[in-house]
Amino acid sequence: MEINTITRKWGSSLAIIIPKKFINENNIKENEKIILELKKKPLAGELFGRFPNWKKSGEQIKKDMRKGW
Repeated sequence: MEINTITRKWGSSLAIIIPKKFINENNIKENEKIILELKKKPLAGELFGRFPNWKKSGEQIKKDMRKGW
């Protein structure tokens, strides 16, 4: 199961809140050790530059896509 949550300041640390529905469905108890898998949502600005070998222009990509129609 996947949940979306936002980090919040808690003293000098960051914290997340686990929704009650998720707690109940997974039978999570107080002081229980759990493992979280982190998947950070990238910002649009972080995506630019990820494809350094991209040789085609946007116009060329559009033309290539229309060939199949």
